[in-house]
Amino acid sequence: MKIAINGLSGFVGGYVSKFLASKGHEIVPIKRALYNDTQGLKKAIEGADVIINLAGANISKKWSEEYKKELYSSRINTTKNLVKTMSLLKNPPKIFISTSAVGIYKSGEEHDESSDRYDEGFLGKLAKEWESEANKAKEFGVKTAIFRLSVVLGNGGALEKMLPVFKFGLGGILGDGKQGFSWISINDLARAYEFVINSQKEGVYNLSSPNPVTNKIFTASLAKALNRPAFFKVPNFALKLKFGEGAVILLEGQKVYPANLLAQGFKFEHENISEALENLIC
Repeated sequence: MKIAINGLSGFVGGYVSKFLASKGHEIVPIKRALYNDTQGLKKAIEGADVIINLAGANISKKWSEEYKKELYSSRINTTKNLVKTMSLLKNPPKIFISTSAVGIYKSGEEHDESSDRYDEGFLGKLAKEWESEANKAKEFGVKTAIFRLSVVLGNGGALEKMLPVFKFGLGGILGDGKQGFSWISINDLARAYEFVINSQKEGVYNLSSPNPVTNKIFTASLAKALNRPAFFKVPNFALKLKFGEGAVILLEGQKVYPANLLAQGFKFEHENISEALENLIC
C-alpha cells in the first residue's frame, strides 16, 4: 500500500515507517512545512491508501505556558489541517490512523477501550480534543482508528534517557512507585499498525502490553536487566521542580489494557516487562 506518514523524525515515527517499508509498503513522508501549504499537503497525500498521524511535540519536557501551546498546536492544529486537506481529496485514504495517549484515562485506575473515566487535567483534555479532530475524518467517509499509546520501549525514546542513569546505579523509583506504568515494545507497536492497516478496522485501540505494571516494578525490572542496583527514590518535589506541571506524567499513571487488539486476534511478542527489557538491552 501507499502510506503517508508524519512525525518521521521522532522515535516512533521513524521506527514505524522503516518497519512498514520492510513489509513492502511505499512510504510517503508528510513534511512539517506542508501544513502551511494546503495545495502542497494535498499533493503529498493524494492517492495514499493509508494516512498515519504521528505528529506531536515531546510531552516529556517542562510544561511552561508557552510549551503547552506548542503541545496543543503540534497535535490539534496539525490534525485539524490534515483532516481538512483529506476532505479535499478526490481519492481519500482507506483508513486514517491518528495518535492519542493513554493519558486520556483517569489516573490510579484500570481501563480498557470501553472506559469513559477520563483525566480532567491538561493531558486528558489535550488527548480528547486531539481525538475529536481526528474523528472528523469519519464525516466524509474515511475509516478512522485512534491509537492511544502507552510508554513505548525501544532503542530510543524514554528508555534511552533512562539507561545512562540506571547503568551508573543511580536509577530509582519515582514518587511512591505505586503509579501504574502501561507500556509496549516498539516492535509490537509497529506490528499493531500493520495489523490494523491489514484489517482496516476502525475504532479506538490501546497500544499497551496486556500486562501493565507499577513504576516500582518497572524500576526493579530495568535494574535487574542491567544487573545494577536501584536504591534511590526521586521525591515528588524534585520532579515537580524539574518538569513543573508536566511531572504528572511521571507521578501519576493508570493500568491500561489492549482489549480491542486482543479481541481481534493480535498476538503480542512481548507481554512481560522483564522479558521485554532483557530483549532490548541484551
